[in-house]
Amino acid sequence: MSQSHQNLYKNELLRILPVDELAELRSSLHSQALPVRLTLISAHKPIEYAYFLEQGIASIVNDSMDGKVELGIIGWEGFVGVPLVLGSDRMPFEAFMQVEGHGFRIEAGRLVELVEKLPALRSVLLRYSHALNVQTAQTAFSNANNSVEARLARWLLMCHDRSYGNDIALTHEFMAMMLGVRRAGVTVALHILEGNKLILSKRGVVTVLDRARLVELADDGYGLPEAEYARVMAADTNVASLAEERSSRSGQTSRSG
Repeated sequence: MSQSHQNLYKNELLRILPVDELAELRSSLHSQALPVRLTLISAHKPIEYAYFLEQGIASIVNDSMDGKVELGIIGWEGFVGVPLVLGSDRMPFEAFMQVEGHGFRIEAGRLVELVEKLPALRSVLLRYSHALNVQTAQTAFSNANNSVEARLARWLLMCHDRSYGNDIALTHEFMAMMLGVRRAGVTVALHILEGNKLILSKRGVVTVLDRARLVELADDGYGLPEAEYARVMAADTNVASLAEERSSRSGQTSRSG
């Protein structure tokens, strides 16, 4: 992969495609701003577009009578629209932007055509679909086995992985949805993490201060999906290492006070 090819995109899936396949895909990609609350996929309705995020965080949520509960998150490491590569034109969940950003969209029908035509694209998107399924399964495990503080640490780490700095634009409402708890429970958990100098919480922004200790607090809730993503994407010899990216960030934020 040429350096110019790597610098063309920040989305990891686009970065690891062979030059010839990316060239064919590129003409169908359209740059788009992705503001907070923008609905990317509506539940139970045909998917119109898939999205390759360059910046920001999208949430997949189950919208029940008791409110929204987050099932998974997607950032620069993946794409929104997994059902399309699995043979379905819709899903029973909603996907929308929780942290603003930007990326590229492609018409659903065109993506399906290209997935059938381009073997590397098909392989990359299917392997990412597997990684996202592992993340969703790990969310169920963490919600059943970990404390609220550990679950909050896990989600903060996941958001940090998909951010380009230590400041993450997260409201209490979003964090409550991430954890499936009331806002009061989030406030208590935030105070505990802040009191231990793992984070700094201001209105609408959480700053990661000590990533290494957040990993310790998250315990077995964090790490498995991230390792699985690195493993399946390592099938591409040119893939940028998510593990190396995370290790670098850990060194930058392993501080207290």
